[in-house]
Amino acid sequence: YVETEKRGEKYNLLRLPAYIAPIKAGVFPLVNDDRLCKIAREIEREMRLEGLQAFYDDTGSIGRRYARMDEIGTPFCITVDFTTLEDDTVTVRYRDTTEQERIKRKDVPSFIKNQISESLKNVFND
Repeated sequence: YVETEKRGEKYNLLRLPAYIAPIKAGVFPLVNDDRLCKIAREIEREMRLEGLQAFYDDTGSIGRRYARMDEIGTPFCITVDFTTLEDDTVTVRYRDTTEQERIKRKDVPSFIKNQISESLKNVFND
């Protein structure tokens, strides 16, 4: 658990390893656009079908959604944006570094599973 300040506001971060975190990923539309919301809901459903606990959120700003997930230890956030409509990719945000990368939408469940496996390997290799 880390308490810091971000732009003058208190910011809490729970650094749970991905394999322990109860929610593996937050899934968000960038904005409340029906097309983006539909895709985000589909991704959440696909993750759940793969046995991955995911949480859909479309309330408040994207920054607040990230902050809520960071507070409860969710290691990844998947954001569906207008680029998704063009090339079928989504943004993955890493909790601990806040770095982001784009991956194919269809690869989200396997990508998250691989990230969880890697975090588990690190436990045994340290």
